[in-house]
Amino acid sequence: MTEPSQTYFERFHPDYSTGLTQEQIDQRRQQGLFNGESDIKTKSVKEIVLQNIITPFNILNAVLACLILLVGSYKNLLFMGVILSNLLIGIFQEIRAKRTIDRLALIAEPKARVIRNGEQLTIEVHDVVLDDILLLEAGNQICTDCIVCSGECEVNESLLTGESDPVPKKPGDTMLSGSFIVSGACSAQVEHVGKDNYAEQISQDAKYLKKPNSEIMTWINRIIQVIGALIVPVGLILFYKQYYVLQSGFSKSIVSTVAALVGMIPEGLVLLTSVVLAVSVVRLASHKTLVQELYCIETLARVDVLCLDKTGTITEGTLQFDDLILCDKTEREMAETALCALTTALPDNNPTMDAVRKIFSSPPGWTCEETVPFSSAKKWSGAFFENQGSFILGAPEILLPDKSSDIRRDADSYAQSGQRVLLLAKSAGRFQEKELPGGLEPMALLLFSDRIRPEAPQTLMYFAEQGVDLKVISGDSPITVSNIAQKAGMNNADSYVDATTLNTPEALAEAAERYTVFGRVTPQQKLDLVKILKAKQHTVAMTGDGVNDVLALKEADCSIAMASGSDAARTVSQLVLLDSNFASLPKVVHEGRRSINNLQRSACLFLVKAFFSAIIAVYFIFAPYDYPLQPIQFSLINLFAIGIPSFLLAMEPNKDRIRGKFIVNILAKSLPGMLAMALTIIILMPVGDFFHLSDDQVSTVSVILIGATGLMNLLSICLPFNTLRKVLFYVMSAGFVTAMLLFHDFFSLVHLTAPMLLVIAVMMIFSACVITIIYRTVKNFYHLQAPEAPAAARAEKTRKKKKIL
Repeated sequence: MTEPSQTYFERFHPDYSTGLTQEQIDQRRQQGLFNGESDIKTKSVKEIVLQNIITPFNILNAVLACLILLVGSYKNLLFMGVILSNLLIGIFQEIRAKRTIDRLALIAEPKARVIRNGEQLTIEVHDVVLDDILLLEAGNQICTDCIVCSGECEVNESLLTGESDPVPKKPGDTMLSGSFIVSGACSAQVEHVGKDNYAEQISQDAKYLKKPNSEIMTWINRIIQVIGALIVPVGLILFYKQYYVLQSGFSKSIVSTVAALVGMIPEGLVLLTSVVLAVSVVRLASHKTLVQELYCIETLARVDVLCLDKTGTITEGTLQFDDLILCDKTEREMAETALCALTTALPDNNPTMDAVRKIFSSPPGWTCEETVPFSSAKKWSGAFFENQGSFILGAPEILLPDKSSDIRRDADSYAQSGQRVLLLAKSAGRFQEKELPGGLEPMALLLFSDRIRPEAPQTLMYFAEQGVDLKVISGDSPITVSNIAQKAGMNNADSYVDATTLNTPEALAEAAERYTVFGRVTPQQKLDLVKILKAKQHTVAMTGDGVNDVLALKEADCSIAMASGSDAARTVSQLVLLDSNFASLPKVVHEGRRSINNLQRSACLFLVKAFFSAIIAVYFIFAPYDYPLQPIQFSLINLFAIGIPSFLLAMEPNKDRIRGKFIVNILAKSLPGMLAMALTIIILMPVGDFFHLSDDQVSTVSVILIGATGLMNLLSICLPFNTLRKVLFYVMSAGFVTAMLLFHDFFSLVHLTAPMLLVIAVMMIFSACVITIIYRTVKNFYHLQAPEAPAAARAEKTRKKKKIL
């Protein structure tokens, strides 16, 4: 949508309590002065189709097909059938994933609260018009540039400026789109809409289907770049050698060269990756999980540290008020009246204040002259009342640093029992620049308790058994958090630390590995903890639902938000649990492991063919022999030894932990097959001369040996057998043999003779020996069976003991 300049239109100045009238809203719509739909949330269908069709390898395949048409060898065009089938599958799966993401994104999309015609409404962000009155509170993302009309708040502008310190906003101040309300509440008039906003793209960037620099895609792209750099010069030199040196004739030289290049192209590898991840997106959608960044599925499969925010994950995110413990000389009526005054005056909208407000909600009639809304950095809120003084509600250790006082000891005692404790304090002084006044006098302790999610213990046990190191990072008292974590069944929950004591980067870095529970953590410290863990070569996932989690979520390798949480957390996270159910995480991890483990295994099949083809293509440039294969014969081998097996294996269940590096794993598993195939063909050529085999006979023997070696490689990948793998291997083997017997003319194969059978028998034994020797050598060299993480090993030993008992 093209936005007209707003300077040409009359501005409305509605009262913030009534907002725009319907007539004014209709006028703004006619003028085009509304936020409008975002340009894209994911790639469009047209982009998906074009990006799947227009690739370097597809262009090369099209050129090779034209060359085959030129010489009239039409049956050798069969490889294009596989290419087109792969193309259609890839487009279908990606469009399916796109539609799933778009549909679920509507559920998780932030909404806007506005005042119109004197009524409070919740509307879609794109329906906001110029001069609308927005109602904003802690956790909301600011969807348009606006000016504060009433109220006060603190805004996190880190996504715009990179500065994480909250910025206070008062009436008349401008707030920019893409920022988040950290504390407080206000009404604000929309100043800009659509593309006139200062940061129109900020809120949509996190929802764009991005392709981060994942380990898998990094190495696949490098492999493709290497093969792509070799393929054209190798093809030209091989054609020159076949046509001019060996004088094989134009038609045969073209067919041989095309066969060599078709073998080198790993046309299914990128497709396989896209299809596997796209299927994962759809599967996760069935578990009510929105994937906002496709390749975070890979990252999640590799996570070894999971940072949990207590609220909304281990607990339900709701508090219940338990008791009011009065301090000496404090009358209950006075304490309750002060609490009623605070809940009436303060705009705070968080679980703690909501719990207080449910009990103490009768306005006492006091005149409020100043308020300081709660912020996670200060850990307190308060208000000054005429003729009454200042009343503050906050963390006891912040309001009362003296640990030796009776009230502080009582607070610590209650916290050790797992309760959340707040201190109500009074001062005759006023706030100075939003800082605590002097002369604070404690009035009462407020006791709360968190509701632990019923599914939390089982979920925490699952991650412990999987060797994932759990960290609870919370702004609450470390003692309280530790007790809650223990009640939820978390291992080492008694290992806790108060983050306010971690005053240096060195102390925080040491604590990151040492402790399980972190209390009194500021948003900046959450961010620093994630950075420290990543610097120690951990793959870090972070769950959260509040504004104070945004910075850490943005930094984590994999970020997971609850849909019931703040707009801010949902927007920056890669995964959103639409049912806000912590128990969904194991299902998400299983899906990630299934995808990556199977993708690694299937990728080996493609790389065996590509590397083998590259090796023998270079060999035949220098060897005094004709290239022995045709494209139609490669199609036969690809179908039964690579194509069908790779896609079926990529979709089977797999919950194994990810071990080792992607490139090491696939090279180690590909090396035996590729070298066995290459050595077999290289040795076959002089052996064929010795037995006086014709070119057609050598070609037939080559197809049989390459196919058999490919099936042996498939066997090594399928082991240990399960029902699916056993059926797959035997069906593919039978299919390969049947195709050769029934369609030998179509695949340019000749009848076998005694010398051919002898050569096949000897070379198959040789190939099997090569695969076995190289596999064992590579396994020992690369240490494929990496030792389990200590936590996983302990969990496995415990599981086995329980099984024995």
